[in-house]
Amino acid sequence: MTKDEVIEFIANMTVLELSELVKELEDKFGVSAAAPVAMMAAGPADGGAAAEEKTEFDVILTACGDKKINVIKEIRAITGLGLKEAKALVDEAPKAVKEGIAKDEAEKVKAQLEEAGAQVELK
Repeated sequence: MTKDEVIEFIANMTVLELSELVKELEDKFGVSAAAPVAMMAAGPADGGAAAEEKTEFDVILTACGDKKINVIKEIRAITGLGLKEAKALVDEAPKAVKEGIAKDEAEKVKAQLEEAGAQVELK
């Protein structure tokens, strides 16, 4: 199997399938994909004296509100998840919808979800 075939295979996976694959790889090889992210999130060692403008944002669904079906529809439209995965994401709130995206895209996603009736925050 070539690298291109592996990449094509991964590109055709759902987000949930990809997440499960990553967990299996972490278990098999005894590594964690989250460790480098945690180190970067810790910030500079000098206590953050030179505060940098945040360029990447996470859109967090905090609650679905009274219009759960509308929120699930928006989650599907935003993320490309299947119905089952989108419903699971909404049911597990608070949960990240999108991570590491630009501020303008994060604001757009937040507005879409709030319009559907969800409670959303940016981190």
